[in-house]
Amino acid sequence: MHPDDSIDHKPTQDRPATRPGDTASTERTVGRHRLAEQPRRGVYVSARMRVALATGVTCCLGVGVFAATGVGDRAEADREPVAEAVADRAAADERASRSLDRAASPAPASPTPSAKPSPSASRPAPTRKKPVKPTKPVRPRPVAGLTQTQMDNAKVIVDVGVGLKMPHRALVVAMATAMQESNLYNLANDWVPESLDLPNQGSGADHDSVGLFQQRPSSGWGTVAELMRPAYAARAFYLALREIPGWQEMSVAGAAQAVQVSAFPDAYAQHEDRASTIVAALT
Repeated sequence: MHPDDSIDHKPTQDRPATRPGDTASTERTVGRHRLAEQPRRGVYVSARMRVALATGVTCCLGVGVFAATGVGDRAEADREPVAEAVADRAAADERASRSLDRAASPAPASPTPSAKPSPSASRPAPTRKKPVKPTKPVRPRPVAGLTQTQMDNAKVIVDVGVGLKMPHRALVVAMATAMQESNLYNLANDWVPESLDLPNQGSGADHDSVGLFQQRPSSGWGTVAELMRPAYAARAFYLALREIPGWQEMSVAGAAQAVQVSAFPDAYAQHEDRASTIVAALT
């Protein structure tokens, strides 16, 4: 190989190993040394590229190192508080484990909202009163040979008279009259079918007379239904007695006849004593 050939120049069959006229000359050599040849363009471009590539790699490495350094610094800064907290916790645990007289601190009680009293709690619940059973009226004890039914009717006659503020004598007159007319029973009438459908204690057959005082609806004493109610019949009698002038000076039989206008005026006198006994027992 000739000293002037490049390293990638290889001899071929067409190209001799030595160039013709390759003799020493004063134009190309100075003494023993050759003049330096100009660098070839291909080799020069490759060198520039290698330099640029090396420079780029160096810059990239520098940027990477700088970025890594910044990230590392931030991570290190972030880890510092965590490390300090861990160290403090470890120190606290160590102090707690060495203390033998430590006591567990109670957990803080969670605040409970103040409960407002409900309206039902602020006032006592009303007590339910037991329903009072209606007491049955005390039935009067029979006197003067009367039955309980007769005595009950006699009490109605007396109560109505007392309510009207009638004198005691008027009560005796009314009692003797009812004893003569119906024997103190609330009678219907066989000739008055309506009366038979109403509460009754027997029946009679004197014209259209009904009730305790055998008052006639046809005479204006009231309707059949009204006269079949003992309280109504007694009231009608007392109001009629009031209308009789001087009835207070009359005998019991005379006062009763003045109201009833009966065909047997002397029949009422026989009941005066018993009537007095009954009224006395009920007043």
